[in-house]
Parts: sequence; C-alpha cells; structure tokens
Amino acid sequence: MEEENPIKEYLFEHIKNSEQNFQKLFSQEKMNEVIENILDVCYDKVSEKNKDENVAILATGIMHYMLTNAMITSQRKVEFNGIQIDIVIPDLKTLEKDPKKSLIVCIPDTSDREKIKAKIGDLEKIQPEKHNIWMVTSKDMGFENKTYEIKKGGNFTNIIFDIARFVNIQGNSKFKILRI
Repeated sequence: MEEENPIKEYLFEHIKNSEQNFQKLFSQEKMNEVIENILDVCYDKVSEKNKDENVAILATGIMHYMLTNAMITSQRKVEFNGIQIDIVIPDLKTLEKDPKKSLIVCIPDTSDREKIKAKIGDLEKIQPEKHNIWMVTSKDMGFENKTYEIKKGGNFTNIIFDIARFVNIQGNSKFKILRI
C-alpha cells in the first residue's frame, strides 16, 4: 500500500471538490483548463518547501488524474531492465516491442542537472527514440528533450493534448477521445 503524502492528499482533495466542474471541462475537451485550475490552487502551497520534490509529486498526481480521465493507456512508476520509469505510454510491452510507438515521461524530483542528465542517459538505454522521452520539470534546464515546465503559466497545461496527439498518430488510441 502506498504511503500517505500531504501533497497528494491536498491535490486529490482539490480534485474531489472540483470534480463536477472538471468533468464538465473534460466533456468539452478543455484539459488545459483543468490543469490550469489545479496549478492555480495547488502550486504555490506545494512549492513552498522542498520545491523540486513536491512539484514532482504534484506533477505525477496531475498526470495520473489526467491520463485516467483522458482514457490514455499508461503505466506509472514501473521498472524496466532495472531502470525506473515515471510514466510509459502505452505500456512496457509496447516499449520493448516497438519503441517508436512508446513515450516515456520523466518527472525528476531534483533540479540537479547532472542527476537529470544521468536519468535521461538511463532512459535512453531502454528508449532509443530520444525524442520519445519527455521531461516535466520545475524549470527549463535546456535539455534537448521536449520539456514541460510545471508552474503557473507554464506549458505543462499542454501535456495531455500533446500525449493524445502522440497516441493518435501512433495508432494506439482505441478511444480517440480527443479530436486532435
């Protein structure tokens, strides 16, 4: 069983209190507005202390919620060939069989450039399609990988549309919920 985490509790309490509004936004395909709302309410509070770690927890929670509601197949917090993966889309089986059709989302809990660089190096061992390794960080650190900054007004609000576009282009989506 997963241990309790005040950041996740705060996030999911806000989601629970906003569920009716969020479901309306989902039905209108306004995923970015859901993420904007969550960041407007939660970001400042969670980024007060242990910013990198807490923002990574917030990003992971948001991704879990958004991927589930967008019905995008994914696996979270998995290990492949001894390498930890934050999110793989659609799944490890596809990553192993056809890396071109797989996306890895890395959410580092640090802003230590060398540690992140080492993590990317590890991920490149299992995902040879380097452009299919995306980053979610608290600030852009100039990596070649597609990077989403999780902050108010950052481009993180676009990540679900971009993932849906990737999934639709790769032909993995059974649902094609988002008309992209």
